[in-house]
Amino acid sequence: MAYDLATAERVRRALSGRLNVVEKRMVGGLSFSVNGNMCCGVTGDALMVRVGRDARERVLAQPDVRPMAFAGRALAGFVLVDPAGFRTDAALASWIQRGIDFASSLPAEGSTTAKRVPRR
Repeated sequence: MAYDLATAERVRRALSGRLNVVEKRMVGGLSFSVNGNMCCGVTGDALMVRVGRDARERVLAQPDVRPMAFAGRALAGFVLVDPAGFRTDAALASWIQRGIDFASSLPAEGSTTAKRVPRR
């Protein structure tokens, strides 16, 4: 599935002031990571937001939000926000910040607190 280029550009602009953001094409969409942890992305015309497993059900109760599925299975920590839910720049920034907040709560990739591979 292709992703909406205009939405991708809006997300890029919203994240442009951050130094620790990486953009990557993934499975037909575009993802954005902070400190090595995915926070949001664009798939089709929807905004993908990583909210975490614990917040998912609460977030799904909001208008214009639906479950995210991959290969026919729901992704526990992610939701999709339809375009009406991020029509304004303020709404988009709020959703992106929600994803950043969750991603920032995780150990940074390469952190010493991350799980280590046992020696052989």
